[in-house]
Amino acid sequence: MAATETFANPVIPGFHPDPSVCRVGEDYYLVCSSFEYFPGVPIFHSRDLVHWTQIGNALDRPSQLQLPPESAPSSGGIYAPTLRHHDGRFWLITTNVSHGGTFIVTATDPAGPWSDPIPLPDIHGIDPDLAWDEDGNCWCTVAGNSQARIDPETGHALTTQRSTWSGTPGAQAPEGPHLYHIGEYWYLLLSEGGTERGHSISIARGPAPEGPFEPCPANPIITHRSTGKPIQNTGHADLVQGPDGSWWMVLLGVRPGGGTPGWHVLGRETFLVPIVEWVDGWPVVGELTPEMAAPPWPLHPSAPTPVRDDFDLPDTETLHPHWISPRIRSTETCTTANRPGWLTLRAQGDSLDAHDVTFVGRRQQHRSCRVRALMDPTEGGGGLVVRLDEHHHYEVEADSAEVRVLARIGSVSTIVARHALGIEPGPLVLRVETEATDGWRDPRMEPDLVLLGFEDSDGGFVVLARLDGRYLSTEVAGGFTGRVIGMYAAHGTVHFDWFDYESLDRESLD
Repeated sequence: MAATETFANPVIPGFHPDPSVCRVGEDYYLVCSSFEYFPGVPIFHSRDLVHWTQIGNALDRPSQLQLPPESAPSSGGIYAPTLRHHDGRFWLITTNVSHGGTFIVTATDPAGPWSDPIPLPDIHGIDPDLAWDEDGNCWCTVAGNSQARIDPETGHALTTQRSTWSGTPGAQAPEGPHLYHIGEYWYLLLSEGGTERGHSISIARGPAPEGPFEPCPANPIITHRSTGKPIQNTGHADLVQGPDGSWWMVLLGVRPGGGTPGWHVLGRETFLVPIVEWVDGWPVVGELTPEMAAPPWPLHPSAPTPVRDDFDLPDTETLHPHWISPRIRSTETCTTANRPGWLTLRAQGDSLDAHDVTFVGRRQQHRSCRVRALMDPTEGGGGLVVRLDEHHHYEVEADSAEVRVLARIGSVSTIVARHALGIEPGPLVLRVETEATDGWRDPRMEPDLVLLGFEDSDGGFVVLARLDGRYLSTEVAGGFTGRVIGMYAAHGTVHFDWFDYESLDRESLD
């Protein structure tokens, strides 16, 4: 008998929380929250629910996404989108908690372009959902849970926003609602318990979109609270049907590491789990594990993202969609036009603590990884940074005189190490590695170590500092994001010829 094909969870690793998914024919599309980062709302495509490729960002121009520094702190910005396909169009609804509230954008091609926002001034709440009934009525449900019928073309509410089902009595933070018509019932899926270790998913059903709803007697239908399972904080789910009629769930979770209480550094990630059966009209969710049995249809592995980005681009707008920046990215401070084949960054904020820092990064997606970049610091200073937010970051920085490692942890900011350069400075390779720690040696054991330094003329790694990774974790810093690793300008102008990101996770090397 042939071995059962399996897939690895998470299906979209790294800082990709609050997944929402829809199916159109043989294709699946998925979006995630993006918070303070621009461009916003990454969009993924898959042919099998397992292998996902980012095809764009829904909010990729300032007319769609405003994140003013004075009102958009880290973990502000864009919360919990919902993606649906209806009447030949893709509809995306989300909330900018820092500027403008809830809005809708639409597209005929999910890769874009997406429309300018249609505001919903009468809808109050986060985590908005869209669902259409058989009469063409559009229902918007938000965290809480409250609901109104709306005109999605204009954004106007057609009914007063009213409460539906508020979840399990005594459970905190009912959020992330999604409404579905499956068989004879309308189902309302929601998360509760908070997005930390108590996170869970519950469901209710009723005869109509507005209810009344009765809760499932087996609620929560999935949670990993009070367990030693390697995937924790399970919640914020969305349902999708496979080509064989089976149902699947995408949801967020985290992978804590280290000792007690466990620290997750990559952020909340996107996982996949089957609905194994329906009992008395209620879904029974399968066991969520790091390795899962593959769906019973052909898999379509996607081409791996190249390790190196050479920046051989006609303009900055053609950067890979995984490149993001805090709040804004302009061609005045980030461009490939200044020096062909190089990415040029010009400083504006005076440090990585500034809200307007010039920084371009990508989400860290592996617990162990190697990042390298060839940088020319002769016109300024900058380097590589591992960032969680303005108050929690490690960086290796160079200018024409030296290479140094800096650390910011809360209110403490310091230079950790320095290394003087030669009298004829030129381009040099900066390097960051993260090493996940395994095995038990101390209940306070760090989840990983962050190594920062540069490469000598022979390509050897000159490590200037080994820093504890727990201080760049959500459990220390708070908030809703995960690590982003990338390039920045601290002063003047710096140029980057290439950027490498390579997984060092054991399963990636086997």
